Amino acid sequence: MRAIGITGFKNSGKTTLTGLLATALEGLGRKVAVIKCTHHGLDLPGRDTSKLSAPGRPVAALGEDDAAIFWRGKIGFMDLFTRLPADIVLVEGGKNLTFLPRVLCLRDILEAPMLAPELAVGTFGPVSLPPLPAFDENSVEELARVADAKAFVLGGLDCGLCGRENCAALTRDILAGEASPKDCLALTPPSLNLKVNGREVPLNDFTARMLEGGLRGMLAPLKGMAAGTVEIVLK
Repeated sequence: MRAIGITGFKNSGKTTLTGLLATALEGLGRKVAVIKCTHHGLDLPGRDTSKLSAPGRPVAALGEDDAAIFWRGKIGFMDLFTRLPADIVLVEGGKNLTFLPRVLCLRDILEAPMLAPELAVGTFGPVSLPPLPAFDENSVEELARVADAKAFVLGGLDCGLCGRENCAALTRDILAGEASPKDCLALTPPSLNLKVNGREVPLNDFTARMLEGGLRGMLAPLKGMAAGTVEIVLK
């Protein structure tokens, strides 16, 4: 699964673009899902789901043609993202989600520095930001092809295992052609096996990745170090 953000401030055209882009991507044969990020509640006060919910108690709603689950309490982006049956996810809002590329919806050129333009693949609407490609309602199909080609999502852990300060730095390097999403070790199954006296020590994925990333980082400057199997023996 891949993702791309639709980022901007209120009344900048984010929802309009999300709908247009979703339709255009579906026209390319992609299965699309949408995550809408908001600072407001998702259910109207006084409605049944609101009356039944309580902190820590999820409420599900089933209709003839649709369904929904309301969580009371904050959950992470990945908890939702990994449950969506889609090829590509459009994320409306989420200015702080710096582990995926984005399209900027600008009302004014002065807004750009607050929306991390270095993570953008283009702009949509009347306000452009050269040298980023500019799109409008007449070029949504072209934007869909760009989004389809450049969408990705990183682990979002800011773990530093890729050798960069945070996910935003890796996202920037990927868009600049200087890295690949495969450089995100948080998304790559660990290739480290630890044995003590010939017996394998079970490690969870996070611990294995931390050890692997640390060892690779320490060994990388050594002369003769190359990709391949590394064997370390402690006695």
